Amino acid sequence: MAKWLFRFTLSVCLLSLLSACDSQPPLPDESQPVMDTVALTVWGAEEDEALLTQMFASFQTHYAGQADFRITYQAQSESNCKDVLLGNLEGGADVFAFADDQVAALAAAGGLDPIPDEAGIRESSLPTAVEAASVGGTLYAYPLTADNGYFLYYNKAYFTDEDIQSLERMLEVAAQAERLVTMDWSSAWYVYAFFGNTGLEVGLNEDGLTNYCTWNSTDGLIRGTDVAQAMLNIAASPAFLNCQDGEFLAGVQDGTVIAGISGVWNAVAVQKAWGGNMGAAKLPTFTCAGQQIQMASFSGCKLIGVNAYSKHPDWAARLAEWITSEENQRLRFEVRGQGPANVSAANSPEVQSSPAISALLAQANYSQLQRVGGKFWDPVTEFATSMAQGNPSGASLQSQLDRMVEGVTQR
Repeated sequence: MAKWLFRFTLSVCLLSLLSACDSQPPLPDESQPVMDTVALTVWGAEEDEALLTQMFASFQTHYAGQADFRITYQAQSESNCKDVLLGNLEGGADVFAFADDQVAALAAAGGLDPIPDEAGIRESSLPTAVEAASVGGTLYAYPLTADNGYFLYYNKAYFTDEDIQSLERMLEVAAQAERLVTMDWSSAWYVYAFFGNTGLEVGLNEDGLTNYCTWNSTDGLIRGTDVAQAMLNIAASPAFLNCQDGEFLAGVQDGTVIAGISGVWNAVAVQKAWGGNMGAAKLPTFTCAGQQIQMASFSGCKLIGVNAYSKHPDWAARLAEWITSEENQRLRFEVRGQGPANVSAANSPEVQSSPAISALLAQANYSQLQRVGGKFWDPVTEFATSMAQGNPSGASLQSQLDRMVEGVTQR
């Protein structure tokens, strides 16, 4: 009797145990590993938000199943990306767009590491773009565009091919039509146009940080005061307007502006406004010291950098490569009209037939790769603003030039 009771009790316990086991949740399927979360922040131009969002989506589709991507876009000007990033490298973007003149400072500060697949990027990119993305022969960023320069947009309904050869002639035509020709003198980047082909010089010293500048020279066939007087003469025209990009585009769209100096980033908007009347050409000449001087320009590239402090450097590099791939550089040209740095994309029939790109290539004969230190910008802007306003202070042109050069060359 005792044995039977013991066996019965044991059976009940075993059945209870098996029932409890059946009620437990199933073990995880080891064939479905948990994916790592990869959070990446990307800085880009405000105008690029829609385009970059499209690229992020295709990137995530391409690498689906390899990670749980959380890609965040933040608007950040390419022109001062360096200053913002170096203010907090560890808290900065993983991937960022910037102008090529910042690459040396970013590399020196430890914000950029050399590109791992340097040979592949060199082979697929234009030589000028590779040079712009390099420091001491080492590649530190991914070339994005090779079109960071400026040229002349003009409305063919008002100007002939002969008219656009001379800035003074263009101002005469515009004045007669009660319309405007624009240029941004609040940006030292554009002001270089007046000094670049005069024999007066500006550039980086060997330390890579400070500048030399002879724009106030009192010697030579063209003196600094000659250029300053030429700028005053241009500003005095009722058809000249010193304005930034936003006002230029607004004027193009409402018909008040019939010509202006800008870059390829505005090609789509200008084409939409002017249609078949959109013209693009190298910069005109301007009158200086009794001579016709071809207007110069700074040239350069836009680059994509990978933050050396990124928590996901491998994925950040893959995203940078994706944004700058041939396919996406072609897409950038289609959407934004920007000239590719990729060789195959740049040589495509679509790019080669673009009026804006053709104008940029024509202006390339009179351009210089932008290489100036940080002290260049504010003094030149101060000087040019005075010229645009007609020298309201009444100070001598030489004293203003001397003040500008003192600021530009400050150590």
